[in-house]
Amino acid sequence: MTQTTTRSHYRTCNLCEAICGIEIKVNGDQIASIKGDKLDPFSQGHICPKAVALQDLQDDPDRLKKPLRKTARGWEEISWSEAFRETAERIAGIQKKYGRDALGVYLGNPTVHNLDAMIFGAGFFRQLKTKNRFSATSVDQLPHHLAAMLMFGHPLRLPIPDIDRTDFMLILGANPVVSNGSIMTAPNVRKRLKAIQARGGKFITIDPRFTETSKLADQHLFIKPGSDALFVMAMINHLFKNELVDCGHLSNDVEQLDQIAGLVEAYTAESVAAATGINATDITDLVDQFCAAESAVLYARIGVSTHEFGTLVNWLVNLFNILTGNLDSKGGAMFTTPLIDLIGRTKPKGKKYARYFSRVSHYPETMSEFPVAALAEEILTPGEGQIKAMIVAAGNPVLSTPNNDQLDHAFGELEFMLSIDFYLNETSRHADIILPPPSPLERSHFDLVFNHLSVRNYAKYSEALFEKSKGSLSEAEIYLELTYLTAPAGLSAKAKAWTKMNFLKIFKAEGFLDKGIKKGPYAHPKSKLNQDLSFKQLAKLEHGLDLGPLQPRFPDGILTANGKIQLAPEEFVGDLMRLQAQFMDQDSVAAQQTGHSFLLIGRRDPRTCNSWMHNSHRMIKGKNRCTALINPEDARSLGIEDGQSVKVSSRAGEVVLPAALSDEMMPGVISIPHGWGHGKEGTRLDIANQHAGVSVNQLTDEKLVDALSGNAVLNGVPVEVLPID
Repeated sequence: MTQTTTRSHYRTCNLCEAICGIEIKVNGDQIASIKGDKLDPFSQGHICPKAVALQDLQDDPDRLKKPLRKTARGWEEISWSEAFRETAERIAGIQKKYGRDALGVYLGNPTVHNLDAMIFGAGFFRQLKTKNRFSATSVDQLPHHLAAMLMFGHPLRLPIPDIDRTDFMLILGANPVVSNGSIMTAPNVRKRLKAIQARGGKFITIDPRFTETSKLADQHLFIKPGSDALFVMAMINHLFKNELVDCGHLSNDVEQLDQIAGLVEAYTAESVAAATGINATDITDLVDQFCAAESAVLYARIGVSTHEFGTLVNWLVNLFNILTGNLDSKGGAMFTTPLIDLIGRTKPKGKKYARYFSRVSHYPETMSEFPVAALAEEILTPGEGQIKAMIVAAGNPVLSTPNNDQLDHAFGELEFMLSIDFYLNETSRHADIILPPPSPLERSHFDLVFNHLSVRNYAKYSEALFEKSKGSLSEAEIYLELTYLTAPAGLSAKAKAWTKMNFLKIFKAEGFLDKGIKKGPYAHPKSKLNQDLSFKQLAKLEHGLDLGPLQPRFPDGILTANGKIQLAPEEFVGDLMRLQAQFMDQDSVAAQQTGHSFLLIGRRDPRTCNSWMHNSHRMIKGKNRCTALINPEDARSLGIEDGQSVKVSSRAGEVVLPAALSDEMMPGVISIPHGWGHGKEGTRLDIANQHAGVSVNQLTDEKLVDALSGNAVLNGVPVEVLPID
């Protein structure tokens, strides 16, 4: 009997934003264990429950490894060359017949966790020259990018809480203990939050639910879903009324400060109390505590980004941090200096916003994409520009986007669909061709995106742990072949062949990283951060490289046309009329909820990530987590008992699921988690289908969007709740 040697492999877990370092022990080609890497300078040995599921993903018998084609008899495996040829022919034929925009593209969340997909996919999708591009960004975070673009000059210039040095943290609509810190890459958030308290500081949560984060907080206040903009307006009003405004070192780098005072004048703490559910004294006391702290930060995330005023709230959050002197300041909201800076020395190029509009509902483009809420109608509405074919890469929009029953139907109406995915899931079952990429452990990894969102500057490169399965292709090979086969007809065959053969050799992912590092802030000869780094040096550091705490980036990092922070972009100011009309009429506020009416909010789970990871037994085991949380008093008034089935309905649809009575819910609010709803015919997700749950996106409404960005409304959705006898 041959004895195998156990070896250790160090890499980054790519299953969520926390990017924890992990140690994988391997015997031959079998994983023996996955644990936290204690020598990783960023995560320091911490991992969440999801990391061990990398083994389940690697060994999953449902994971596809060869291309599939749909036939009248079902799915059949085909060669890569046949799959590429048919895909290229179908794409070319549809775009020639109907026009470039007859092809739609949807990119799922995992693409930003994948180096090859980001580098090589980008060129392919640009080459298609379709305006009908969509992504998961407009499901949960587009308002952050739009606020950053119009205020600071770039959609990636995102303020990040300096959680490790702050003295006071106000958390609005976020549950980082479960999410691991969304748009705040922070492994072991629990420890970091407790450290605030240990050094004499405090943190407070504002949320319609008493969350897992709230249970650790110094104070929690309930807020009515969708009213966050009013809450922050009242806080800013208090700043001006009490002469607490101080922009600190940015005082000479802001514009339109005087205009802000007039905009918030009517929004006193007293005037918004009924609409927000927070009494005036609590609002003003929060502001006073915030201003009294040596350093402070207001952090808002998915709960506020996914309602009708998502962009307004993100603008106001940035404003509040600026007006209290806590933007670009130690312990406040700061900006990263990543090893490879995707913003770099970008020069102002104008707004990537509202340069063109969607065909049916006239939604504005943002960052060359339309909101995914418009996708189904763009497929189903006849006329010039109608989407006739789709490419879906690493996404499952049939579960993760609003009114998913409508999108499920729409995908069935397409003339052609390509899925780049290693699962036959609720979305890819509609495809004509499926091209499966390798597993995460069969490719190298570097976080291009999440290093821009990190609470500390850090970098790590991980080589592939395993060779690709026999006969499989990397994303780089998949996207380069698609790029080659769909290249413009005017490019000669010889030129196309040269490009195909040499591009991967010259510009493989590692080559891109080397160039990015050499042009970045830590290797540039004129940079004060210069450490003369190269990719070769980084690759030797298997535990990663600590690049220090966040540093001030402004005013040099302001990328607006005139180099000033824009405090009052006209788009945001104009949207205040909508806010006032909807919420300041107290009679209409009181009439919003009667009888069986509730406001729906979502819920995160530490063992899942959106619709991911439900096909892992160890992630799915235990009691049913797909339940409707409801306040006991609300349940009593409706005759609902714990565990009883309830019907929840909205304009878009209805679901039936068990009720779970919980004091953590604000009265009048119901919570259903996101990402469930498996069990659809035609999928190959054995474990997920045994724990199907229901899809909350049968209730969310594609007609309910944030007016400025078109971001989906997932929180504050009006629903009715009825007990099932």
